[in-house]
Amino acid sequence: DALHLKLEVPGMSAKDLDIQVMADRVAISGERKSEINEKTRSEFRYGKFQRVIPLPARIQNTNVTADYKDGILNLTLPKSEAEKNKVVKVNLLEESTA
Repeated sequence: DALHLKLEVPGMSAKDLDIQVMADRVAISGERKSEINEKTRSEFRYGKFQRVIPLPARIQNTNVTADYKDGILNLTLPKSEAEKNKVVKVNLLEESTA
């Protein structure tokens, strides 16, 4: 059982991305450097960015795998054993007949 996280980070190389995975969140940062000269106009954003994404379940951060292709970053985040075996009891309230 695993969580899958897909992020769009176009125009960057894998070496420009810093990915840090904690048990309950993923932090991604990087910097897109400008390649513009005075004869070029661009609508792209340049500079540093950072994003922290909270995860809905705890994961095994030592077994994360990543794939980066065509500006799309895919992370596979295996759930921790405690999360896989977690059972939650749901209490039903009986309707009273009046």
